[in-house]
Parts: sequence; C-alpha cells; structure tokens
Amino acid sequence: MAKKKQKRHQQPQVKSSSVKEEGNALSDQLSMDVLAKLKETKQQLVTAEQEREEERQAQLAFEKKQKEKNKTFEELLDEYGFGGSKF
Repeated sequence: MAKKKQKRHQQPQVKSSSVKEEGNALSDQLSMDVLAKLKETKQQLVTAEQEREEERQAQLAFEKKQKEKNKTFEELLDEYGFGGSKF
C-alpha cells in the first residue's frame, strides 16, 4: 500500500507542476503586457513633464523680458548705477 500511495502522490505533483508551468507562462505573458503598457505610460508622463518644464521656462523668460522692458528710469539707475563722469 505504501508504494501505491507514493505513486499517487507523484503523479498529481507532476501534473500540477506542468499546469503551474503553463499558468506561469500565461501570467508571465500577462505581466509582460502589463509591464510594456506601464513603461509606455511612464514614457508618456516623462515626455509630458518635459514639455511642461519647457513651457514654464519659456514663460519665466518672457516674464523676465517684460519686467526688464517695463522698468522705470529710477529702477534702471539703481540697477546700472549713475556714472556722471561718462557724460
């Protein structure tokens, strides 16, 4: 009887391991698909973030230029100084 029980235990283990291998293959494929989608989404987010940063930098440069353009005479004198000896 002991031999029969051992054989019975061995056969289901072999079958279950082959089923597990097939299941793992399916789960591996599924996770590869999910992983690929996640990588693609990450790349899109990185690209969008770079675009936002470029727009922010352009906006800051524009605002700086406008601020410089709209300075008063007093602000310009304070910034660059007054060299009376030049005139």
